[in-house]
Amino acid sequence: MSAEQPLIWRNIIVIVVLHIVAIYLFATRYREAKFWTWMWSILYLLSAGFGITAGLHRLWAHRSYSAKLPLRILLVLLYCLAGQTHPSKWLRVHRTHHRYTDTCADPHNANRGFFFSHIGWLMMKHHPAVKKYGKNVDMSDIAADSVIRFVDKYYALIMVPLCFVLPAIVPVYVWNETWDTSISSVIIRYVWALNSTFSVNSFAHLWGNRPYNRTLKSTENPVVSFFAMGEGWHNYHHCFPWDYKAAELGFYRLNLTTAFIDFMAWLGWAYDLKTPNAKLVDRLCANKGDGTTGLSRGRIDIPKISNVL
Repeated sequence: MSAEQPLIWRNIIVIVVLHIVAIYLFATRYREAKFWTWMWSILYLLSAGFGITAGLHRLWAHRSYSAKLPLRILLVLLYCLAGQTHPSKWLRVHRTHHRYTDTCADPHNANRGFFFSHIGWLMMKHHPAVKKYGKNVDMSDIAADSVIRFVDKYYALIMVPLCFVLPAIVPVYVWNETWDTSISSVIIRYVWALNSTFSVNSFAHLWGNRPYNRTLKSTENPVVSFFAMGEGWHNYHHCFPWDYKAAELGFYRLNLTTAFIDFMAWLGWAYDLKTPNAKLVDRLCANKGDGTTGLSRGRIDIPKISNVL
């Protein structure tokens, strides 16, 4: 903390209390949840995850593919299930992160340590450099997007029912879950989802190999990819942020988001899926990589959705 970045005590209190409550409920009450409550929570986690990864991240933040209106509406509504922040704010933070990665102008600069990059950056005002240089980030396409503008305007009215109310009432009225267990599952799921997103900013910038560019702090982290639905191939992603797979390979088992986008392309809702030439990737690895390989670099045949279906 510094005088340039005063603490935001409201955020600190909310974050600390949420995590304490979630841990307590998981240890004491969530074991009482019915089977379908567990399944409902997992479904909600995956749905909200697709809203973040396939929606705000790969579609809007990086324009790595294009989507027809029904898919754009679906993705932004799924994003609201996560209950994070207004879409335009999320997008500005992420684009600023990519433009000024691991500098003072990076909102969650990994050079400031694990805690700061994971969650500490939300507990204080942005560094002055973030405010100064963040203004240089082009957001004109987002400002012109009618879907994003609508959700930004009515965010609280859309997010609160989708993120907190709906997931609490469905278990009670559909399979007779108790209210306290249902509410507990909502809190646990919400905190789990937040930390899955945060792990990309922290774990995937500190631990893992760097087969594409050893000069970057971002790493290839399969554990993060598992929990963040394919977002942990981060060394690659920072080299080719416009690749819709956010990874060299569409390895579905550790990249559910790629499977989702491929399925939407098969339906005709997603199109113009961007990906770099393999020779370009190989050349980058040879010139700047750390010499390691792994799941992200292994040459294997990936079955596409179109071939499976």
